[in-house]
Amino acid sequence: MKKTFKIFALFTLLALLLLPTRSVYAQGPDPESGGQVIFGRDFTLESGETFEGDLVVFGGNVTIEEDASLNGNLVVIGGTIKSNGETKGDVVAVGGQIDLDEAALVAGDVVTVGGQLQQAEGAEIEGEVVNNIAPDIVLPTGRIPPTAPDTPSVPEIQRPNINIDFNPFGEFMRVFGSALLVSFLGILGTLFFRDRLDRVSQAVISQPLMTSSIGLLSVVVIILTAITIILLPVAFLGLIALAFAWLFGVVSIGQEIGDRLAKALQQDWQPVITTGLGTFVLVFIVASIQSLNHLLPFMACVTWILPALVGLLAIGAVVITRFGSRSAQVPTLTVYTPPTPPSGSGQVPPAA
Repeated sequence: MKKTFKIFALFTLLALLLLPTRSVYAQGPDPESGGQVIFGRDFTLESGETFEGDLVVFGGNVTIEEDASLNGNLVVIGGTIKSNGETKGDVVAVGGQIDLDEAALVAGDVVTVGGQLQQAEGAEIEGEVVNNIAPDIVLPTGRIPPTAPDTPSVPEIQRPNINIDFNPFGEFMRVFGSALLVSFLGILGTLFFRDRLDRVSQAVISQPLMTSSIGLLSVVVIILTAITIILLPVAFLGLIALAFAWLFGVVSIGQEIGDRLAKALQQDWQPVITTGLGTFVLVFIVASIQSLNHLLPFMACVTWILPALVGLLAIGAVVITRFGSRSAQVPTLTVYTPPTPPSGSGQVPPAA
């Protein structure tokens, strides 16, 4: 069972990273030999039908009616499985629910990741049932086996600091959920504060160095205030304001990213769509980089740079625009012009 689950875990990760994300329907090799891969659509195996091969569904629901048979493995990511027929392979659901009715039969294992299993009385599972378990992936240690007593010793190779307990599915759901939540808040912000978001994003574009510096100064001031016990309540309120400033600034940067993405694709999207999409992309990338700290702790000295830079830009732009209530003052370069002497005075203006 562990070998099968490893294969599905690796396949799922590669599919999420490499396959297209828009709603399409993709058919692999002939169903009689290789099965199918479906994106963004539901699949129903009607009563009396037989499906040959493996079936993988992204963002859709699978229904297997009574007297229907699926001769292969079934994997559903972001959808539900409802079966009242026969499945002769493993059944895996990532981020969804598995419902087995009275006449359902699963010849292999049933695995849920971020979901749950509901098994009716009479439904049969011949393999194992694994609920919400992290993939059991064993990484090589990089150590040379011990040598015999009569052989010369070989220096031990140090293995990299890798977190073997890292759960890729749970981390992906956390990153995806965070990006989705912030993008939803960005959509709400666009409905009520679109002009303010525009001013904040313009401050980021026109004065990135100044905004990041002000953002860093604001964070330092809050930290220094928190050190003083007397001003601790003020620091607490400052942290709340700082969190709102970060959120407002991130949505503003996401709005600019969405606008530029729409122009690059030559699309005329509504502001709520551009803001939601841009914010989702921004937060997803930043949160994904932060999640590398859990898998590769030795890279913590590098992975903090982009999240910190985005946070300082967001906070600084909100501070100098006062939450978008005014436009940022762009410094202008003035050139000194000597005064012109009165006509007829005979004086020659000094050379510059």
